[in-house]
Amino acid sequence: MAAAAALAAADPPPAMPQAAGAGGPTARRDFYWLRSFLAGGIAGCCAKTTVAPLDRVKVLLQAHNHHYKHLGVFSALRAVPQKEGYLGLYKGNGAMMIRIFPYGAIQFMAFEHYKMLITTKLGVSGHVHRLMAGSMAGVSFFTFGTLKSVGLSYAPTLLGRPSSDNPNVLVLKTHVNLLCGGVAGAIAQTISYPFDVTRRRMQLGTVLPEFEKCLTMWETMKYVYGHHGIRRGLYRGLSLNYIRCIPSQAVAFTTYELLKQFFHLN
Repeated sequence: MAAAAALAAADPPPAMPQAAGAGGPTARRDFYWLRSFLAGGIAGCCAKTTVAPLDRVKVLLQAHNHHYKHLGVFSALRAVPQKEGYLGLYKGNGAMMIRIFPYGAIQFMAFEHYKMLITTKLGVSGHVHRLMAGSMAGVSFFTFGTLKSVGLSYAPTLLGRPSSDNPNVLVLKTHVNLLCGGVAGAIAQTISYPFDVTRRRMQLGTVLPEFEKCLTMWETMKYVYGHHGIRRGLYRGLSLNYIRCIPSQAVAFTTYELLKQFFHLN
């Protein structure tokens, strides 16, 4: 009996292997960045494909295409399938995916990496570390992260559920994810839109007659505000951008959160 006990102590049974994402150091290191890269890239592609018809119509109208230049946005959305078939709304989307996949992958992966670095190296957590990481990766990451954190803190059973890859981690329910992603996109667009208008006007450069008054960002913004005001100047076209960005961001964040579970990233 004593010999058997001694043998058992000297030769313990092999440990059960941990599943990927179960929390062990090997599992966390096992192609973690590749899985994170894939999750971000796929999320970006899904988001862009969602609004591809609007992007296609926008390009046609901006280029003054002779078939559609007399139409508005929604009229063009109906006219393109009639003339080119429904796939006409997605023309050029394949080439767009080649650009969007690495962009989305790096953006999402960078946000997660920045969060980890700021927490471990600077000892900063909570809203501050999300703000710092979001400012480096994209203004909507902070908003989405804050909405997610507040929702799961104050209404975990109503808004959240255990993650499929790690029951100890709470994640938002899918419909709540969509809502938070859409709100995050709308807030981010509202804040950044005047800078986007300014950038586009500066890019047009000498095409505009008043280009000498718009040589710097501040001069351009002042000129637009002085001549066109806020609604017709700095925020001109924002409503169409809302139609594009709200579903796009909702799909992007929701897809990424689902893929984090699929790829065992929680």
